[in-house]
Amino acid sequence: MALPEGVKYLVIGAGVHGLSTAYHLALQLKARGLGDGSDILVVDKTGIAAGASGIACGVVRNNYYQPAMRELMAHCVTIWEQHAELLSYHPVGYMQISPECMREQVATIYEQERAIGYPSVFIEGAEACDRYMKAMLEDWSARGITSVLHEKKGGYANNTKSVYGLATLAESQGVRIVSGLKVVGFERANGSSGAVAAVLTERGRIACEQVIVGVGPWVKQIWDMLELPKTVTIQGRDGRMHEGVRMWTYWSLQEGTLGVDPDLQRTNSGGMPPVIHVDTDAPLYSDVDGSLITDKLWGIYYKPDFHFGGIQGGAMPYRVETDPDLVQVDPYGPESPDFVVGDDFAHMWCSALAHCQKRFSGQIGKYKKEPSGGIGCFTPDNFPVFDRFCENVYIIADSNHGYKMIGVGDLVARELVGERSRLLEPFRFSRYAEGKLHPVSNSPFPWS
Repeated sequence: MALPEGVKYLVIGAGVHGLSTAYHLALQLKARGLGDGSDILVVDKTGIAAGASGIACGVVRNNYYQPAMRELMAHCVTIWEQHAELLSYHPVGYMQISPECMREQVATIYEQERAIGYPSVFIEGAEACDRYMKAMLEDWSARGITSVLHEKKGGYANNTKSVYGLATLAESQGVRIVSGLKVVGFERANGSSGAVAAVLTERGRIACEQVIVGVGPWVKQIWDMLELPKTVTIQGRDGRMHEGVRMWTYWSLQEGTLGVDPDLQRTNSGGMPPVIHVDTDAPLYSDVDGSLITDKLWGIYYKPDFHFGGIQGGAMPYRVETDPDLVQVDPYGPESPDFVVGDDFAHMWCSALAHCQKRFSGQIGKYKKEPSGGIGCFTPDNFPVFDRFCENVYIIADSNHGYKMIGVGDLVARELVGERSRLLEPFRFSRYAEGKLHPVSNSPFPWS
């Protein structure tokens, strides 16, 4: 495809955020008589679903301790439901299974899900939780559990199929998608502080009126090209100002697949179970030799997945302590340091599966090492930033909450045509200086 000399809207990134925004923006332009999909161009340095969206585990959930995240995710689930078949979405539900140190906070999540009409069931007490789980999965054996939050909505989607489904929706509205086109810089209208007049690519210059950035873990590359600040000042909860906080950090996402028949995980009634997330402070012992793996709070998530061909899931990520510029060369490419999945992940995760359900005992030999997880690029507080910069550049920085947040594209599209979103308001960049920070939970996961 020959590159246009100019376009009204240029979207960088052909993953969940870029394609969802392009599709919904085309709908908004048409509905308001402002244009149509032909005004939108999506470019990607590799191709559709080639990055983080293409290897995401695909979990879709509402389970967040932060009220703003819960409301936003409720909206995102409705978008998944609108095109469930095309997006390969499986609405099996989601379970947050937790120890006593998290019970009170999870109870708060349940009460606020009720307040926004998000259907869920909450079970408290060790015996009641054990009965509830064994009624669904007779071999349930996890210890240290005193609460179960069972979200009846949510579930998971098959990663590449869903992203290609989004591409189909976008192209049906006339959106153009160009693969293999790398962005190398920006041309400003009035020097380095002005609006972007054109996006510079390896194959030439494309003039544009608006730029939308939805590049997942590559956001720091674009951020640096735009000469945005490398550090931020954050007003803490105590009112003190903390200067020089690094804007971007990296975490290695720990995920993998146990190569058994996905049907192994069917429920007592023969159905497919919800996505299961277990956090517990019960000691975790090796399913290989019985040695202690950890006696600290730990967590895993898992689901049967025919796309991955087994039981797919993950565990707590770990922060990558290295030069962020080195990591950002390409978080998924050959230049990237090799710490996508730690060497001890398979041992820990497979032992944790066996801790939770007896059917997984002795199965570690079937673990498959394949592309999943990757390097996540996180903001200072580990929550997304959705905001406009440089006058006409809208940045979707998902802080690794991305794949499930398909509805962000709908809300961003509305903002691009002048409708400010209440749901996106808590995620503005200004929250750092203003001290409008999201509450922090006791979960071992940085994004919860």
